[in-house]
Amino acid sequence: MSDHSTSSGVAALSICEALLLALNDAKVLPEKEIMGVLMDAAATHENAGGSDIEIEEHNAVATLINKIIAGGNSVRRS
Repeated sequence: MSDHSTSSGVAALSICEALLLALNDAKVLPEKEIMGVLMDAAATHENAGGSDIEIEEHNAVATLINKIIAGGNSVRRS
């Protein structure tokens, strides 16, 4: 993956996490719904097909999303 793609991915992830936090803080989406969004995203990548390289990339994305879920990065837990 190129440096530009990596930077773009990190920027997108940071923006999405900030949006999830803002939605939770504004009481637009409760923690349960935000966790559901993240779990759905992970499941989509876990079940994705493609070439061996594409499957490897999907698995890496699913792993990262699952780490975000486990770490609670996208929700301010009380």
